Amino acid sequence: MSDMKTRVLGQGLVVSAQGLGCMGMSDAYGPADDAESIATIHRALDLGVTLIDTADMYGPWTNERLVGAALAGRRGEVVLATKFGNVRNEEGAFLGVRGDPEYVHACCDASLQRLGVDVIDLYYQHRVDRNVPIEETVGAMAELVAAGKVRHLGLSEAAPGTIRRAHAVHPITALQTEYSLWSREPEGELLATTRELGIGFVAYSPLGRGFLTGRFRSWESTVGDNRGRYPRFQRENIERNLVIVDAVEAVAKRLGATAAQVALAWVTQRGDDIVPIPGTKRVRYVEENIASLDLMLDAEDVAALEAAAPAGATAGERYASMASIDS
Repeated sequence: MSDMKTRVLGQGLVVSAQGLGCMGMSDAYGPADDAESIATIHRALDLGVTLIDTADMYGPWTNERLVGAALAGRRGEVVLATKFGNVRNEEGAFLGVRGDPEYVHACCDASLQRLGVDVIDLYYQHRVDRNVPIEETVGAMAELVAAGKVRHLGLSEAAPGTIRRAHAVHPITALQTEYSLWSREPEGELLATTRELGIGFVAYSPLGRGFLTGRFRSWESTVGDNRGRYPRFQRENIERNLVIVDAVEAVAKRLGATAAQVALAWVTQRGDDIVPIPGTKRVRYVEENIASLDLMLDAEDVAALEAAAPAGATAGERYASMASIDS
């Protein structure tokens, strides 16, 4: 689709103004349906989406294979992003974070093989390893660029000071961090830092893990996937957080749009350096999400949304443990 809007991450990585997050196709959000997931990726590509986002830990390891299969024959249409750093075992248990050079190199080679490609367009450190200086990790990632295995480097959930140190070793093209109406933490020093350094911002979970769509109005509605494990979906918090959804739905009704489209439009309009990557495994949702790019919120809409969801107002932490979030 030639009229897909584009944005530039960092110093020249051109991507569609909205990407596609693929985690939920293989991990966390209920049973997998590979055929529907591949159809979803293909539909996204047909609609002009170029940024496809995965990670080695999704599955674990199965999502990269799925994405690789979906992109066979269409590699040239895609800016392919994947990540390393979150260590899991065969059973899916989390074993911590690694950023040592040996691990960086081994993970990249394994991801290239699973994806069935010879180069990764955007390679992120998924979480910062506090036991390894960021200079060592990014130094190893820079070696991947020199070897032609990776084109651009990224960080995820990294703090401003870490980003500065990393960027001094090798240009960082994108920071991927959670950002939505109920996760406005980046609006302080984080976005100021990426903008000062010319680093793009990729917003994951722009729909608040689906909460901002209005589909989850009680703790019971999360049964069947892992949302119920997040503090913000707990019984005592979800009721308080519904005020945000109510505001999103009110704006959506006024505009003749869906709640998801309003929530995505809000993130998209926060700056032309921001690219949201809503995740879905359903064709109908990818179509709905992409249509949000044509929705313009006016000052009154934005004011109504932000009055209901001021920074810091969301009840509950983003994760049960914030220990792996660099700060």
